Amino acid sequence: MNSLSKSASSYLRTAAHQPVQWHAWGDEPFELAQKEQKPILLDIGAVWCHWCHVMDRESYEDAALAAIINEHFIAIKVDRDERPDVDARYQAAVSAISGQGGWPLTGFLTPEGKPYFGGTYFPRDDRYGRPGFARVLLTMASVWRDRREEALDSAASVMSAIEENEAFSGRGGALNHELSEKIAASALKQFDARHGGFGSQPKFPHPAALDLLMQIAARGCAQQAEILTAVSTTLLKMGRGGVYDQLAGGFHRYSVDERWIVPHFEKMLYDNAALLANYVHATRILKGDVASECAERAREINHWLDATMTDREHGGFYTSQDADINLEDDGDYFTWTLEETREALADDVDALNFAIEYWDIRELGEMHHDPQKNVLHVQKTLAEIAAKGGQTIVELNALLKRARTRMLAVRAERPTPFIDKTLYTSWNAMAISAYLDAARGLGNAQDFSAEEKAALQKFALKSFDRLLAAAYKDKTLSHVIAYHDGSASTTTPGTLDDYAMTLHAALDAWSATGEMRYYRVAESLADALATRFFESSENGLSGAFNDTDGSGHKLGALSARRRPLQDSPTPAGNPTAAAALLRIAALNGSAEYRVMAFETLESFSGIVEHFGLYVGSYGLALERLLAEPHQLVIVGNDAIAAEMESLAAKPFTVARTIIRLTQTAELPPALAETIGQMPAQAKTFALLCNDRTCLPPVYSTAELKISL
Repeated sequence: MNSLSKSASSYLRTAAHQPVQWHAWGDEPFELAQKEQKPILLDIGAVWCHWCHVMDRESYEDAALAAIINEHFIAIKVDRDERPDVDARYQAAVSAISGQGGWPLTGFLTPEGKPYFGGTYFPRDDRYGRPGFARVLLTMASVWRDRREEALDSAASVMSAIEENEAFSGRGGALNHELSEKIAASALKQFDARHGGFGSQPKFPHPAALDLLMQIAARGCAQQAEILTAVSTTLLKMGRGGVYDQLAGGFHRYSVDERWIVPHFEKMLYDNAALLANYVHATRILKGDVASECAERAREINHWLDATMTDREHGGFYTSQDADINLEDDGDYFTWTLEETREALADDVDALNFAIEYWDIRELGEMHHDPQKNVLHVQKTLAEIAAKGGQTIVELNALLKRARTRMLAVRAERPTPFIDKTLYTSWNAMAISAYLDAARGLGNAQDFSAEEKAALQKFALKSFDRLLAAAYKDKTLSHVIAYHDGSASTTTPGTLDDYAMTLHAALDAWSATGEMRYYRVAESLADALATRFFESSENGLSGAFNDTDGSGHKLGALSARRRPLQDSPTPAGNPTAAAALLRIAALNGSAEYRVMAFETLESFSGIVEHFGLYVGSYGLALERLLAEPHQLVIVGNDAIAAEMESLAAKPFTVARTIIRLTQTAELPPALAETIGQMPAQAKTFALLCNDRTCLPPVYSTAELKISL
């Protein structure tokens, strides 16, 4: 066993048995490299990454290659989920060197940690048009030994590229609706009208871009019809595709084909949290059967998260579910042969016939490694099958339920792909906000009960309370709430994403409950963003947020400044932080926070329209800046209050804050000043406020509808 046996990271522990003398990221391997004047071999991967495990088995478990590594290099292995700050910088470095990033990421560094060569997956021997890893190792060792000045020059230029990659200086564009509409138009140019989504294969979800499109359509624009078509087509096609788990719910990471049929089968918390919010928002802007299907998809994602990805006892959301069981497997847990389907539904011929037609299950499936394997996807909708066969939608839904229940039971008997139960702060905050959004936004969905709403909100708040208890000490956030084995961590520093997303979650928790303890957490996090992450204009750079607060050791490329702008695929740190400060500024009246948000968005305004799909979160923050913020305070705890909340949530907009109070209570200063004296609470009422004024209180949903 190497030193990784002491690591808490699920990914690092998978390499503990390897003959490579791995070190975890930290002072010790860098000191050792400088003492012995050896270059560093850096491997960055993740427990859910198939090709990381392929490279582990082919190369790092090979005794001959391990001997080369141990003789010539100091080896460091990094979990990209645990250390996104390290991963982001070396991704930028390898992209600058090779033109491509991804996982596994393989870097060759000077003893100080500056990269002079790198790539992604290298096969054991020469193949796939790639050099064999043994040849790469010996060549890089030779470069360091015999051509060191050349390596040092390369490292210096790559370090500059890291900073330039996301330390943009693009001030000069006007902050107006035209800019956000240009971003939307850029995304629409890549819309696939036939299959939904954007671009061609491989296809990834783009949740922030979808939310931006919905926001722009909701406030009205010339492209409204085109936008709504793109949003509805994309959400429907994705939800009917194989990229969506048709049995259990939840989305796989991406599709390798343009039709959304064959996915990379790993499932990530961040994808499903963001897509849950997308489908909830779609129910508030789309209509009819499309809205109903989006609501059903949102509920299925929620049910999958509840059943598979949550710690029901303590609260919290797990990180990921692997794609497969071993390297010979390629999504076998999720796919079906025709014979397996027949065996599973042998006692229910009607359900069998339905499943074969509905999910397009054939003798010849879609999986190259096993052509008999089918990826379940909706070939014909229930309406199309009903029109053809004369059955009612109700009857077909009953068949769907029977087929899904039985096939899920059979699937549960298969070996289950590993679930990484590590709880990360930023992704948990995303999921908490999505659950609270769903609790409020699905109030208009058919058959969404008060019990379902209460359960969503209760678990979200339970998870947030755990986050605060475990990862928030002395007004400082850790990136890790708890590791897979349940152990806590306060040693992995929180990043800009952690603080910004947790600030959003705190405001969401406060607006859902009216509990001022959540608002006070939000104020503390906003102060941390402003004092520890924001960097004012200097050296030709406009004011913006750095991705780290500089509190950790600046080992290797961590010395490079990053100001993240692009969604990748989680929302980028700068616009997420700007939006969070705008939200709290509307409640506490802080001009300083609003100026910081303005300056941040202005910093990128001259270049942002060229990034299209990848700056959806920037567009949303800009829309929030330009909107006139208004707050709806609902006081009461009865059916009328619930109806008011559902009505207020129906239009999708970033401008409205809905605050639900069970009784008149303490409020944030600017909001309290705006409202003034609350009405005597004889019964449930609502107050709609903006621009430091409020309309008279209303006491019914009919009156509220007029006010809105």
